[in-house]
Amino acid sequence: MFPILDEYHLFLKLEKALSENTIEAYENDLMKLTVYLSDAHISPEEATTAHLRDFIVEISDLGIHPRSQARILSGIKSFYHFLIYKNKRDDDPTELLESPKIGLRLPEVLSVEEIDSIIAAIDLSKPEGQRNKAIIETLYGSGLRVSELTGLQMSNIYMDEGYMLVEGKGSKQRLVPLSSPAIKQIGLWKIDRNNLNAKKGAEDILFLNRRGAKLTRAMIFTIVKDLSAKAGIRKNVSPHTFRHSFATHLLENGANLRAIQQLLGHESITTTELYTHIDVHFLRKTILECHPMYQKK
Repeated sequence: MFPILDEYHLFLKLEKALSENTIEAYENDLMKLTVYLSDAHISPEEATTAHLRDFIVEISDLGIHPRSQARILSGIKSFYHFLIYKNKRDDDPTELLESPKIGLRLPEVLSVEEIDSIIAAIDLSKPEGQRNKAIIETLYGSGLRVSELTGLQMSNIYMDEGYMLVEGKGSKQRLVPLSSPAIKQIGLWKIDRNNLNAKKGAEDILFLNRRGAKLTRAMIFTIVKDLSAKAGIRKNVSPHTFRHSFATHLLENGANLRAIQQLLGHESITTTELYTHIDVHFLRKTILECHPMYQKK
């Protein structure tokens, strides 16, 4: 442990008189943040409000319950209050962070036009352009979690059949269809990928960075946020937004909830039913057009 973490431990134990379980929980929360920031080579002591807000967005998009998100945020706030108390920082980067609302959280959804504008914002003249286009098409076309995307293996992609084998939560595997645009863009990316020297352990990984290493989740977040900004999208877009949009658009076009559940890799149908809360106007329009009681004049 770094000396600053030792000091923090003593602060929680001696000055705050917290229980061992609470201290352990706070330190685990801080470790989550430390691991997240390490991808950007930033220590928690150097983090800005923007860094912390992105961290909260990530843990939200990983499916962590709002109550757990609020607890993690509480632990992180404790650390920055400690830094101020010890005169190691003059400002509190957590001051403007809002705790997640405990209740139904409706996901942000992009329209088809907004997704098209994000794809159009990709600069194919750049070395990473083709890779990023394949990433967006795969995220939206198959509804993958970001961890599933970064772990995609070339040996598990069956281009001719239009399917890929995806490893989801709990190492559970499922077959997921590939859209025609995704198949095309992955094929073009593989041409560029063949020119990279894959690092040890990443030889079979589909999406690599310029150094031949597996892309991190944080890098996917950065790619998505940068493209959304270039496209002029003002919504809070993350990789998970494409997953939500995938499910919502399927629902709007008549897909069965059970089918969407299978595609998303949800354990329970109740998780998938979240998407039925998204577009009230669409559901009302469906009832008006399809229910016999509403056809009577």
